[in-house]
Amino acid sequence: MSLDLLAAGLPAGSAGSSPTTPWTGPAAYWPGRTSAVADLPAPVATIDVDALRYNALDLVVRASGVPIRVASKSIRVRGVLDATLALAGYRGILAFTLAEALWLAETHDDIVLGYPTADRATLARLIADERATARITLMVDDLSQLDLVDAVAVPASRAEVRVAIDADASWRAPVLGHVGVRRSPVHDAAEVARLARAIARRPGFRLVGLMMYEAQIAGQPDDAGPGAAVVRWVQHRSAQELLDRRGAIVAALREIAPLEFVNGGGTGSLESTSSDLAVTEMTAGSGLLAGHLFDGYRAFAPAPAAAFALDVVRKPAADIVTVLGGGWIASGPSTGSRRPLPVWPAGLHLLRREGAGEVQTPLRGAAARALGVGDRVWFRHAKSGELADRTDRYHLTSDDRVVGEATTYRGEGKTFL
Repeated sequence: MSLDLLAAGLPAGSAGSSPTTPWTGPAAYWPGRTSAVADLPAPVATIDVDALRYNALDLVVRASGVPIRVASKSIRVRGVLDATLALAGYRGILAFTLAEALWLAETHDDIVLGYPTADRATLARLIADERATARITLMVDDLSQLDLVDAVAVPASRAEVRVAIDADASWRAPVLGHVGVRRSPVHDAAEVARLARAIARRPGFRLVGLMMYEAQIAGQPDDAGPGAAVVRWVQHRSAQELLDRRGAIVAALREIAPLEFVNGGGTGSLESTSSDLAVTEMTAGSGLLAGHLFDGYRAFAPAPAAAFALDVVRKPAADIVTVLGGGWIASGPSTGSRRPLPVWPAGLHLLRREGAGEVQTPLRGAAARALGVGDRVWFRHAKSGELADRTDRYHLTSDDRVVGEATTYRGEGKTFL
């Protein structure tokens, strides 16, 4: 059974109604998933189809009618990408490397590269393929990135290359300083307009879009830990500043080039970003498979769609079990938030001095007393897409059954980054 069952039972052109939500009661959810994959060897990675459907439809509701571009880095499974894009409310892909974008452009016609590229060999492939250049938009924030394209092929010898500007969406707070991630060097309307005019004067390029990713809002939980109130205050002030600045940037750009899209937001900011009239589309991806980094938000509670199970292989103590594997650490700062989270049986936790290991992971807790060799422990990865880099396939589950498989990028022999 394929992932087209995501849309099963939904009226044409409608988001439909949400399925039941057994994941809100772990004891009603994880045992069925355990039973579904009982005969499969560990490590076994799964996607619960009902949870994925719930997340996909919830994102559409939260977007309030603004189209969602799917962030492929947060999925890395073509079957999930295709099934999500078949739902009303989704349009286009935000890719993370040019090689990936070229691969996806074989079957998709609206791909924006989320990051600048310096991959000369793949740029040569893009420029040599007129269909691909019409389907893929490069991301730039500096004229040197255009120089690199011209060094690969002069404008007179190639098709016109579509580009979008990535403008910095961080907040430069009077007291706090830089709040957000370090991305683009262009921040205010004058800087972005100056870059846009220079692009417009360059032969062989066409400016078609703008992206502004407010990571300090979209990627920062606002309901986790003692500092949550401060996070909410910072996010509110940042959103107010960004509303005015993005509006000014878009107004300036529309006097220079006919923009096809203005992209903003992420899984954690759909409500606030969709209220910005300057934005024509938003990006989301993490909320589909729901890594545990997206648990601590007030506005939404994603279902744990993606998870993996490991085997207990020994018991060093009555309240400790050791599973084989587990050291699937997510990218980002080297903090505990990047570790896989043991979620079932409830009450297990990593040992501080060992953490999640390359070949074994000890877990302590009262639940360990009832576990024996051969039993399964479920984990959730911190970041949604990176689990796919550890396995060649997801087993698709529903209730207590395996209903299909979805091959990951790795399973298709692709490792882009």
